[in-house]
Amino acid sequence: MKEAKFWKSEDGRVVCGLCPHSCKIAPGRRGICGVRENREGNLFSLIYGKASSIHVDPVEKKPFFHFKPGDRVLSLGSIGCTFRCQNCQNYSISQAEFGEFGLEDVSSEEVLDTCKRTGCRGISWTYNEPTIWHEFSFDTSKLARANGYHTDYVTNGYIQEAPLRELAECIDAMNIDVKAFHEDFYKKVCRASLKPVLDAAEVAQELGIHVELTYLVIPGKNDTEVEIRNFSRWVVESLDPSVPVHFTRFHPDYMMMDVQSTPIKTLDMAYKIAKQEGLRFPYAGNVPGDDRENTYCPKCGKLVIRRMGFAVVEMGAERGKCPTCGEDLNLII
Repeated sequence: MKEAKFWKSEDGRVVCGLCPHSCKIAPGRRGICGVRENREGNLFSLIYGKASSIHVDPVEKKPFFHFKPGDRVLSLGSIGCTFRCQNCQNYSISQAEFGEFGLEDVSSEEVLDTCKRTGCRGISWTYNEPTIWHEFSFDTSKLARANGYHTDYVTNGYIQEAPLRELAECIDAMNIDVKAFHEDFYKKVCRASLKPVLDAAEVAQELGIHVELTYLVIPGKNDTEVEIRNFSRWVVESLDPSVPVHFTRFHPDYMMMDVQSTPIKTLDMAYKIAKQEGLRFPYAGNVPGDDRENTYCPKCGKLVIRRMGFAVVEMGAERGKCPTCGEDLNLII
């Protein structure tokens, strides 16, 4: 346990300033995330140095396709979340109550030792929402960067500007999950709101953090042509046409077991619209063997990175550029 950052006292409560929920927490109570508690007028993180999951993964699994392709990363998660997504694939940890899930104590130094022992070149904060692990992920990421490791966040993007700007000191990349492009979805499915996510993505891009986006296409929920077009247009106009976007296939899970898997033709539509709107690097995910998981130069069409599953089997980029025409691929090697 460690005293939390980004909070203030107000009328006998503490107001958390980490995520846009801005929870007003009474003494002895916790915020929506379930892991930040008011103890005698001070806000504490209950999960500092407490991990639910530690695994070695390819960075492509996060997914990152334009950030350190082929690297192995040490993936870490804890418990809790700022959202209540009905389709969460990691609900056993994201919705767990503190004290009901066995957590492993780990220090920042032990994380780096594990990276060295396993041959990982970076650290990925993932599985549950890393924003609520801010104090530990920040401390560890600063130490990691000082020792030559890269760091990334796999996040729902629900974070206030001040802590996001602090993360820019030590987080190299973010894959932000834009779950839909209308507020009603966020309200009903996630119990949150869309605008703060879009704002965070824009700030992260402004700060020079490498940004990739994931859009899970759910039948009947967020899969209309209009919504996909509006989302793609926002990426082009508010972020950058070169931001990689992963349109991924939904599979039934948690409280959405009655929803069918995404038809391939729907992913075809999303990919086509993204290209029409000017996205240079759209991808189709969760479809093993699909050619749209490879990276092609948007200028000359050269196959630059061939992937099979989460493995890079052919790497043709030279210093982040197309080897044929020299086009910049927004690729961090």
